[in-house]
Amino acid sequence: MRAVSGTQDNDKGSIQTDIGQDVIDEAVRSVERRMDEDADSAGTEVELDVSAPAAEADASSPEVAPPTEDAAALRQEVESLRAQLDFSQTKARETLERLKEAHERAKDFQDRAIRSAADLENYRKRAQKEKEDVQKFGVEKLLKDLLPVVDNLDRALDAAGKSPDFDSFQKGVAMTRKSFEDSLARHGVKGFSAKGQPFDPRLHEAIQQVETAEVPAGHVVYEVTRGFYLNDRLARPAMVVVARAPEVAAAAPEPAASTEAPKASEEGSTTAPQAPAQSDDSSSGGSQ
Repeated sequence: MRAVSGTQDNDKGSIQTDIGQDVIDEAVRSVERRMDEDADSAGTEVELDVSAPAAEADASSPEVAPPTEDAAALRQEVESLRAQLDFSQTKARETLERLKEAHERAKDFQDRAIRSAADLENYRKRAQKEKEDVQKFGVEKLLKDLLPVVDNLDRALDAAGKSPDFDSFQKGVAMTRKSFEDSLARHGVKGFSAKGQPFDPRLHEAIQQVETAEVPAGHVVYEVTRGFYLNDRLARPAMVVVARAPEVAAAAPEPAASTEAPKASEEGSTTAPQAPAQSDDSSSGGSQ
């Protein structure tokens, strides 16, 4: 090409006249073939260039060390950590479930405690109200039983004002008293008599002592007020007068002893020295 171009520069006119058209066409075809070959060679070089890194990689691959025991140990450690992580997550879920259940139980216990406190407060209020009602109306039943006694007393007083018959009045009062005792007995109130009984400080209240021989000493000689029980419990002791033994009077000196002493002295006038001795005997005998 350079020779041709040089020849073209020197003999420009002669080249144009000597070279035929067929030569030119052949040269053009040759150039095209050369260009095609150059293109093919360029493609081959590109393919070689692309495969070159693979060759380099193949060449360098023997230098990479195969997996060792350290890599296996790391892999086992990773698996162990993964297993621990799964176990921790499972335990965390279980703990969360238990916490939820404990929270529900605590909430239920709190609700029950609140309800129990409310029930206790309501019960306390009811008990207080019932106590007040008992204090106010506890004697209602007793009152209903005593009102007929009052009615009978009113009738007795009315009858006494209309009729002077004392026996009928006394009989009516006795009947009223009997109905009153029956009403008290229905409520557990019973009276007892202490007259003639030994004095008992648990049941009797002594207000006086009198000397009498009618009853033994230490016994009740007179009952001022009766005692009463309320359901086998002493409601009121009986007020009583207790007997005391009478005191024994002292014996008076005999007058005969004093008169016999002068007689003895007169009879023994002849024996005057012995008179004092006889008077002493007689006086001592009188004192005895």
